[in-house]
Amino acid sequence: MIELTETMNEKVVSLFSEIEDMNHEQVVLCHDKETGLKAIIAIHNTVLGPAMGGTRMWNYASEQEAMTDALRLSRGMTLKNAIAGLNIGGGKAVIIGDASKIKNEALMRRFGKFVHSVAGKYYTAEDVNMTTRDMEYIRMETPYVTGLPEFMGGAGDPSPYTAYGVYMGMKAAAKKAYGSDDLSGKKVLVQGTGNVGTHLIDYLTKEGAKVSVSDIFEDKIKKITDRFVVDIIPADEVAHANVDIYAPCALGGTLNDTTISQLQCDIVAGAANNQLLDELKHGTQLLERGILYAPDFLINGGGITNVYYEYAGNHSRERVMKQTELIYDTTCRVFDLSQQSGKTPHEAAIKIAEERIKSIGNIKLPL
Repeated sequence: MIELTETMNEKVVSLFSEIEDMNHEQVVLCHDKETGLKAIIAIHNTVLGPAMGGTRMWNYASEQEAMTDALRLSRGMTLKNAIAGLNIGGGKAVIIGDASKIKNEALMRRFGKFVHSVAGKYYTAEDVNMTTRDMEYIRMETPYVTGLPEFMGGAGDPSPYTAYGVYMGMKAAAKKAYGSDDLSGKKVLVQGTGNVGTHLIDYLTKEGAKVSVSDIFEDKIKKITDRFVVDIIPADEVAHANVDIYAPCALGGTLNDTTISQLQCDIVAGAANNQLLDELKHGTQLLERGILYAPDFLINGGGITNVYYEYAGNHSRERVMKQTELIYDTTCRVFDLSQQSGKTPHEAAIKIAEERIKSIGNIKLPL
């Protein structure tokens, strides 16, 4: 029997405290020496159905940072799937490491075996630094994967649908803030020019918005400037850029003590998950400053809607686009509830999501 030292005991207590605080059902730590795989599968809630959410690969500064990200992201998926009206629960996986250095077929397939080990309680899909090709490798080891390439019968790249949902949410926010959802002439800063950011820029420029972009990767910036007429904002100037709408489309935590006091925008509406570093504190700060915040887990739900219909076996582009368009109406409803209750839009959106989980959970009770 292995005896735990006092330090080890403290780490175990801290780990379970974090899991308990967010009310997760199950967390799986995955390790494989041969491939170098270190991953975390976080299953938050399965009341509405099996947990579904993408796998993210990131070179985290610490294992604790990876754990916190997995827990927060998986909880966000529960809320996202619930408010989108989907019959799936929330989960997420993170793989620790530099994708450009360690990602390969063997690592992906080994990860697939770990996904398979939870026996359908969690379905994975694409997220940051993952591709449809990676989903192919994972699918070789488990059927519990969505977001497969179209030639394999899958729904393909979810990013166009994610971007469309953000676009719908942004227009709803403009309607609330300006009295019109017309974005022509509006100054919009898109931070993060990956797949989702690129599709969002496409929607915005076609409507006539004045788009600025920012990214820490010069090659991504070049791809954007080769295709679109945009202004470039240096990464260290994003927080105080003079724009109408700020769209965070990279990693989370960009709305915090440092940045919120500098913001010069009317609206925040972007694709990034967990934009509020502290949900209550920073949501309240935005409200107090008169900045309208479109909850991230609400407006970035188009991508998961796409893979949900692949999972359900009745996917079509028309069906997904129609479902994603409903984000506009739901966002308007959230803003109205926020105004009526005095709560932040983030709190109002959580309330709507949790009420659906509770109501559907009740009908599943035995007679």
